Amino acid sequence: MKRKIQIWDYAGEIMSSLQKGVLLTTKSGKQVNTMTISWGMMGIEWAKPIFTVFIRENRFTRTLLEQNPEFTVNIPYGEFDKKILGICGTKTGRDADKINLAGLTLETPEYVSVPAIRELPLTLECRVIYKQKQNPQAITDENNQKFYPQNVDSSYHSANKDYHTAYYGEIVAAYIIE
Repeated sequence: MKRKIQIWDYAGEIMSSLQKGVLLTTKSGKQVNTMTISWGMMGIEWAKPIFTVFIRENRFTRTLLEQNPEFTVNIPYGEFDKKILGICGTKTGRDADKINLAGLTLETPEYVSVPAIRELPLTLECRVIYKQKQNPQAITDENNQKFYPQNVDSSYHSANKDYHTAYYGEIVAAYIIE
């Protein structure tokens, strides 16, 4: 069962969880992938509720999102196995089925084609309504050096040479899986 929620009533919990890690789930065709993220923003743009995610150029998640511009954000609510975030934050969906590795249960979405995840039940269903690649020249030298070291290969799961693309997702559904 899904209990619909007003996102602004849960904004503090969503943003607090984001700092520790939440899952961003994508799907193209029959392939579902999820990855741990800790960068994101909630807000309002074009009079719509928005969740913005930032994805590095070489991520498999980005490949799927370019093929299908929909995603879910899966947020812990209550107790959960923290190993899920570790597995989904260090493995690539190109080489591993993270859904099975992490023991995740996919739930049918309400409005998008990308499933929710039962184990992280606070769910935002999103459709991309805008995207923008970062401009390296507009980033401070300090942040460029810290987050985009050019001598670190794209395959490294943390700071590396790949810049991010911001995907603005209109939140079309919000609920807690019970």
